[in-house]
Amino acid sequence: MNNFQWVDKIRQVKIILVIAAVVIAVASLVVSHFLVRDLKNEEYNNMAVWAEAMRSVKNADETTDLALVLAVLNGNNTIPVIVLGSEGDVQDYRNIKVKGKTEEEIHQNVAKRARSMKENGNVIRIALTDDAGNDSGDYIEVCFAESIMLQRLAYYPYVQLGVVLIFVVVAIFALLSSKKAEQNKVWVGLSKETAHQLGTPISSLMAWVEVLKENYPEDEMIPEMDKDVKRLQRIAERFSKIGSMPEPTPGNLNEVIAAVVQYISRRTSNRVVMTCELPQQPLIVRISAPLFEWVIENLCKNAIDAMDGAGKITIRAFETNTCFAVEVSDTGKGISKNHFGSVFMPGFTTKKRGWGLGLSLAKRIVEEYHQGRIFVKNSEIGRGTTFRIELKKH
Repeated sequence: MNNFQWVDKIRQVKIILVIAAVVIAVASLVVSHFLVRDLKNEEYNNMAVWAEAMRSVKNADETTDLALVLAVLNGNNTIPVIVLGSEGDVQDYRNIKVKGKTEEEIHQNVAKRARSMKENGNVIRIALTDDAGNDSGDYIEVCFAESIMLQRLAYYPYVQLGVVLIFVVVAIFALLSSKKAEQNKVWVGLSKETAHQLGTPISSLMAWVEVLKENYPEDEMIPEMDKDVKRLQRIAERFSKIGSMPEPTPGNLNEVIAAVVQYISRRTSNRVVMTCELPQQPLIVRISAPLFEWVIENLCKNAIDAMDGAGKITIRAFETNTCFAVEVSDTGKGISKNHFGSVFMPGFTTKKRGWGLGLSLAKRIVEEYHQGRIFVKNSEIGRGTTFRIELKKH
């Protein structure tokens, strides 16, 4: 399994975990919904029994045993209930907190609450009978609402999911922050160690090149060797700057790009044609030249690999109203749209060899050290890709 397949596998696992979390959340809400519905039906049945008990009280005579009826009526300590007469007057209420300074104001508020209950359909009408047991034409209405326990139970799953979501977000944020801090620490340590390890052999090579210059001043290969040694010195300088936060200084973007193109073109096959489209006027930007050269090199090398060593690379630099932009285009195999963001992830590569760190390094240099942005502007499979770098104007 190559690095690209590994990154894709991790993404699939994340998607599966997210789907599983969504399924669990939906299942919790569904179970809670059915539970609340069953309890609501149970409360309705209890209120039907309570209403029948109220009917028995209203129709009771001297011989009626009200012990059981009163036990039913007094047993309701949770469900808010209001009893209205046939004229809409409040006859009784239970389990309701009503605000009001006078008795009349309290009854008005209770009647208002009863109308709200009736509008929600929570009302049971009971016909009353006369002493002969016939329908008297009068009635009472038992208005009720959901108990506090049922209301809390209805909202509880959402509160629970909200709390869980907050904890998950905080945990993910802490995990990502910890992971990023650890990556930064490893990155800085590796960069400093690399610069340190390269320093001694490069110094030795520079001394040997000077000896060769003195002994063989006419040799045409020695200046080329000198250039390569200085190149190694510049690479060590890059790693050293990565390890220490470099301070960008004003520089000509055209000169930086031209230097990279000259270096790459002399060490690339003649089948690769490199073209620069640079403006006549200098583009003065605050950059760390050694690091920004590294970015352009990585883009060019990736382009060469994508073209299998044959094709055309075009580098454009220009100024817009808001930024300085650099675009690197190739005629390679292209990138699918669903991988536009993944190409900058550490470990992403489509090559059989390689660590997949080139574009990740480029993104880090552009965004963290230059406060710019780098992204895939466009790409077509089989036709090529264009990367774009944007640097803010200061």
